[in-house]
Amino acid sequence: MRRITFGIIFLFSALLSTNAQQPKKLNSSEIYEAVQKLNVLASVLYVAAHPDDENTRLISYMSNNVKARTAYLSLTRGDGGQNLIGPEIRELLGIMRTQELLAARSVDGGEQRFTRANDFGYSKHPDETLDIWNKNEVLADVVWNIRQFKPDIIINRFDHRRAGQTHGHHTTSAILSLEAFDLANDASKYPSQLKYVDTWQPKRIFYNTSWWRYGSQEAFDKIDKSNMLNFDIGVYYPLKGLSNNELASIASSQHLCQGFGRMTSRGKQEEYIEFLKGDALQDENPFAGIDTSWNRIEGGKAIGDILNTIETNFNFANPSAHIPELVKAYQMLQNVKDEHWRNIKSEELKSIIEACAGLYLEVSANSPTATRNEAITLSIEALNRSNLPIKLQSYELTSLKNPVEKHINLNSNQRINLEEGITIPSSINYTNPYWLNEKGSLGMYKVEDKTLIGKPETPRAIYVTFNLDIEGITIPIKKPVVYRYSKPDKGELYRPFEIVPPVSASLRDKVFIFENDKQRDIEVNVRAGKDNIEGYVQLAYPNDWSVYPAKQKILIANKGDKQTLVFTVIPPKNQSEGLISPMVNIDGEFYTRELAEIDYAHIPYQTVYLPSESKIVRLDIQKRGENIGYIEGAGDVVPESLRQIGYNVTIIQPEKITAENLSEFDAIVVGIRAYNILDELKFKQKFLLDYVKNGGNLIVQYNTSRRLKVDNLAPYKLELSRDRVTDENAKMTILEPNHPVLNFPNKITQKDFEGWVQERGLYFPDEWSEEFTPLFSANDKGESPKKGSLLVAKYGKGNYIYTGLSFFREFPAGVSGAYRLFANMLSAGKEITPNTTLKN
Repeated sequence: MRRITFGIIFLFSALLSTNAQQPKKLNSSEIYEAVQKLNVLASVLYVAAHPDDENTRLISYMSNNVKARTAYLSLTRGDGGQNLIGPEIRELLGIMRTQELLAARSVDGGEQRFTRANDFGYSKHPDETLDIWNKNEVLADVVWNIRQFKPDIIINRFDHRRAGQTHGHHTTSAILSLEAFDLANDASKYPSQLKYVDTWQPKRIFYNTSWWRYGSQEAFDKIDKSNMLNFDIGVYYPLKGLSNNELASIASSQHLCQGFGRMTSRGKQEEYIEFLKGDALQDENPFAGIDTSWNRIEGGKAIGDILNTIETNFNFANPSAHIPELVKAYQMLQNVKDEHWRNIKSEELKSIIEACAGLYLEVSANSPTATRNEAITLSIEALNRSNLPIKLQSYELTSLKNPVEKHINLNSNQRINLEEGITIPSSINYTNPYWLNEKGSLGMYKVEDKTLIGKPETPRAIYVTFNLDIEGITIPIKKPVVYRYSKPDKGELYRPFEIVPPVSASLRDKVFIFENDKQRDIEVNVRAGKDNIEGYVQLAYPNDWSVYPAKQKILIANKGDKQTLVFTVIPPKNQSEGLISPMVNIDGEFYTRELAEIDYAHIPYQTVYLPSESKIVRLDIQKRGENIGYIEGAGDVVPESLRQIGYNVTIIQPEKITAENLSEFDAIVVGIRAYNILDELKFKQKFLLDYVKNGGNLIVQYNTSRRLKVDNLAPYKLELSRDRVTDENAKMTILEPNHPVLNFPNKITQKDFEGWVQERGLYFPDEWSEEFTPLFSANDKGESPKKGSLLVAKYGKGNYIYTGLSFFREFPAGVSGAYRLFANMLSAGKEITPNTTLKN
């Protein structure tokens, strides 16, 4: 897995640690803010469709100014988008975006929730979206989130009345949210949920509108706003040294894989919410009619009296002075009948008590991973940095039936270090994103444990609960086991502690293309999750293929080590495709999953176990030219894919582009969105166009019209648009059947557009000069034909080709026709002459 490090400097270090995985330690200002929030019993649920859809300005305002418990419900995890910082797409991209959402919430103070909806890619209408999503299941998940979170108000990011005018997922999120508003309090709807949650009726639901909904600020200024509330979300927070909109910008900038890094803004800024349904508006307060104080719950007034006094007289120099009263409030809270607020506020109180005492409680394993039945050592550190007497009565470990009695006094600033050996239970689940444990569908993830729905991550399986005696009251504080270590060039680092299978196996590539019937060696990498692995490996493959040898032995002595095995794969004579999978047999049990690791500095280290399978394709393909130059864009695997079919691909660094070093290539390919992200291309474009003029072949893959780094993308007029064809099965009409790109060296037919995934293409040009020849026309249902998916123009002696077809998606999926068409594009201008020999 590619590893990328980002040097990100935030405006203040307390918001986000430079290491994304370090436990947060609250300072006095943050403790005081936590006390303020403790005294507000209000909840807001913000609803949209994807990571980055959320309005961090409003989430931050509700969390930090109103002090309400605020959550963002993203219907999907953003799996269908692009990745600007690495090669991860689909499921792995969804994991990255999940973690980036959690990073954003750690900045703006919100919580994060999800449904089981799978982001299958761009959708133009809610009807299309709900044809692919299971409406009943996604609606059930929205209802579940409402019943579980119990929001007082709901705010939709998008307008339910704009079907067909924006992304279908966007409108669908608003439609389902509005439906769920009415259903959540109906016990006859989704009654199976009531085993775990109660019905709930939010007070009001709003739409987070703005001038862009009406086309311009001028148009927005003229509309009747009597049904709207507005807030100045530029409010300044002296305790943070930041304004709300600055904080929101920092939160949005966590979405790095989507290129959302941005400058901060500050000053007065109006935000509007439009009332849709519920109790009529009474004043400028969206919570009007709701008691958001401790008086809201039976028995809460006495608790509120204590906590409000602490807030009024907060001791910034010595927060530990408040611990006796905080503990008293905690004890009283345990007798409150309202289970919902009791649980929420108990956790908040425990966190505040822990911070006030300067308690440092940590459990670190001697390894980042362990397998079932493996013995590990836990290093336990406990430190009380206050002057109050605190006793560690006992601690409870996941794998032990009974608490470990200690009765140790945690004297002021005297560190206690303990070691505990445990054996990982044989019944424990492997650590993995819960939504990826079972094979889902195009539109839905499959989740067997319904109680996990809504959670951003799989709860950690191994943890320690410290039972502390503070002021004569037992307060349990739960800590997940982590792995803490250091590197000389980075200092202290953290990783999540994870339960892994004893062995995993992977193939080097997700697709293997055989351009002819010659056999190839394929490597299988086997990785040990524990010591002393012994067994054998065999491959599952299609019937018309052959593999030699049938099986091979493995013997790996040390955990974490790898063994590479080489199998010879013999393709059939004719075109064929299927799946090939390694199967590792250890003590009679087969293991068929591979380990994927995601390691970026801005999110916690992620390990993911997915079915280990690759596509193998015997491809009927011919090509011309050998040496391809590739200018990398926003993370795709096109270079590796071209190497699969026999091209010599050289990555060209933009700053090293010169007329001389371009001339050696038979063709040059520009990666997706390269002109959006590579500043150097502004100065190197003339060399690329001269290369074409002198006889070269330049292929430019899709870019967006926003933030283009060049004034002239092409040698002739070429205007990009947002035109796209999202139906991967949309008919591709061939406009110029005799054009060389459709005939040499491979004859392109309708069959070459079978089996495409997610879409036909995106961001097609909609205007171009007469020098360009469009080769295809396609459209989604009910739309006009789009002819900009593939444009070819002669320029000087060479060819300039612009394509919005989604080769970056089709190549990893092993789509035969995509390879054949791209080979023709690379061969443009190299038509058969009497001295030409085609290479199979």
